[in-house]
Amino acid sequence: MGPQERKELEKRGILVLKKGNEDREIEFELRYLSSLTLEERFSAMLAKSRELNINLAKNGHRRTAAITKRT
Repeated sequence: MGPQERKELEKRGILVLKKGNEDREIEFELRYLSSLTLEERFSAMLAKSRELNINLAKNGHRRTAAITKRT
């Protein structure tokens, strides 16, 4: 994969590195998030939250039991 292809993928929100580089990954993520509007960020956050809840339910982690008050 050439440098031009990598740049095209980065424009679409995909980072491709030959070796792990935490600083570059963080920089890329911050640049990507700052390019989104507030609505797009909230939409992505809510979609990820729904995805996590589905995965938790699939793997046996249900909602916590409701606390009932004894009288």
